[in-house]
Amino acid sequence: MTDTIELLDTIGSDASLRHASAEQLSHALEQANASEALASAAASGDSSLLFAELGQKPNQAPQVVQSPSHEDEEEAPLDAPEPEDS
Repeated sequence: MTDTIELLDTIGSDASLRHASAEQLSHALEQANASEALASAAASGDSSLLFAELGQKPNQAPQVVQSPSHEDEEEAPLDAPEPEDS
């Protein structure tokens, strides 16, 4: 997996690889002995095998949305005296 991360870093930092066609990138990865998942992702554009190789799990949307409640707001008492003008 370290090789995969290093190859991804190389692709990201080398403009000729970053903007290469899928065929050119596949050839470069073959020359570098890239993992099957990385080669497949480059050839097909499907990164699911690469995600599995790197151990990424899909993110789940939260079930509860946190928002402030009315209990957090302080209300002025109804019988508060009005301020006096000086």
